[in-house]
Amino acid sequence: MFVKNGTGILKKVLVSRPTYLKPAPINEIARKWKDTILDVALMEKEHRLLTDAYHHEGVEVVYLDADPMRPNSVFARDFGGCVKEGYILGNFKLDLRYKEHVDYEKRMEELKIPCIARVEKGLFEGGDFMFLNEKTIAIGMADRSNPEGVEEIRRQLQPLGYEVIGVPLNPAYLHLDMCFNLVDDHLAVTYEEGLPEEFRKKLKAMDIDLIRVEEEAIFLHGCNLQALGDHRVMSLSRNTQVNQQLKDHGMRVIELPVTEILKAGGGPHCMTFPLIRE
Repeated sequence: MFVKNGTGILKKVLVSRPTYLKPAPINEIARKWKDTILDVALMEKEHRLLTDAYHHEGVEVVYLDADPMRPNSVFARDFGGCVKEGYILGNFKLDLRYKEHVDYEKRMEELKIPCIARVEKGLFEGGDFMFLNEKTIAIGMADRSNPEGVEEIRRQLQPLGYEVIGVPLNPAYLHLDMCFNLVDDHLAVTYEEGLPEEFRKKLKAMDIDLIRVEEEAIFLHGCNLQALGDHRVMSLSRNTQVNQQLKDHGMRVIELPVTEILKAGGGPHCMTFPLIRE
């Protein structure tokens, strides 16, 4: 078994260092920093803080080596999604990220994790992939995943008993994990007004409580959190209001002082591809 849901105890993750990361103007956040030269030494330090936090929490970390031909591969989440039977290989919208298809697929073969589904005609990136429970998966449709990609995943996962829900979003939000994140079995952080009414009704029917943020929090990675299981969540130090609300809900918050990597458009959730979650 690999990843059974989005909030069980995280045991193993795949990451890639930000050695060649640049703020390419491919999302709303990175456009603001497109003329900035990112501090590589600081980004490497920030990434070590992330992986050190995983080690401290008992999570094994494996790597895909950095490569100048795929500068955005630090956002390991995006090449696909993982369920308990294996992983789904996505289909990137941007040529800038095409080499990630090849290299992450090869790394997953080395890790002996089978590919059980592929998106080939539509578009799908893993930042849009979100478990709601063990058999229900939401897939955002903002800028990088589309209805054709969602339908391909639905066709391939339905025989395994999964319900796949497409969630239309404002393209400016980039991915679902930028505006909605399940952090515990029945707790999520979200900009609620940015979610379609049908999806909000689904969350209510599933008794998922919401910690609500303002729209501006999307672009400050206020929702881009990483659930570790056992009421633990990884967040950013600067998310002071969200972090306090998480604590008020009984969560233990691991705060990371990450700022430089964020300029390219991704936070802790974006930088993490779960491999084993029990």
